[in-house]
Amino acid sequence: MKRLYRKGLTTTSGGNISLRVYDEVIVITPSATDKGMMKWKEVGIMTIDGENLTPGLKPSIEHALHLGIYKKNKKVKAIIHAHPVIASSFTAMEHTIDTSLTAEARAVCGEPRFVAYALMGSAELAEVVADNSTEADILLLENHGVLTTGKSLLHAFDKLEVLENAAKMTLIVNMTGKKSTLNKSQIREIDRLFR
Repeated sequence: MKRLYRKGLTTTSGGNISLRVYDEVIVITPSATDKGMMKWKEVGIMTIDGENLTPGLKPSIEHALHLGIYKKNKKVKAIIHAHPVIASSFTAMEHTIDTSLTAEARAVCGEPRFVAYALMGSAELAEVVADNSTEADILLLENHGVLTTGKSLLHAFDKLEVLENAAKMTLIVNMTGKKSTLNKSQIREIDRLFR
C-alpha cells in the first residue's frame, strides 16, 4: 500500500488491497487508514465468509468485492484496487487504454475489461466485479478506478503500474496522431507466450 501511495497510484484514503493467506483467510487493508503510513498492525484479517478476525479494525468498504473475487476465482491470490489518475481517467471516457503499443504492456496487461458502473462499496459492485474477474485480471471500473488480480501482491502491482504507463502512452500517441501499434501477428505471438 505504501508503494502504491509513493508512486502516486492511489490517494491517502483511496484504494484497498488484499492477499489470500490460506484458502479460507485473507488479509485486507481496513477502512479509514492513512494508506501512505500504514503499519502491519493496521492490516485486517477476515475469513472468506466475511467474519472479521480483527474486530478493532473496520473492514474496507470494498471487502465484499474482494471476498467475491476470492470465492469465484480460486487462482486469485492477491487483489489491488486503486485510483491511478490516468488509467482511472479512461474509466470515465469512451476510449480504451491501448495495451498494444508496447510488448511489455500486452504481455503484462493483455486486454483490460471494462465493468459498468455500480456504486462503490455496494453488493451490486461486488457481484459484477466478481463475475468479470473470471474473464480478465485487469478491470476498469466505470467512473471509479482500476482493479488488478494476481498470484501475488507484486504480480497484481506490476499489472497496475504497467497499465498506468500504458494509459499515459495512449494519451501521448493519441495527442500526436502518430500511433504505431503491434500488428495482429505480434500480438498473437505475445499472447501465446505470456497470456
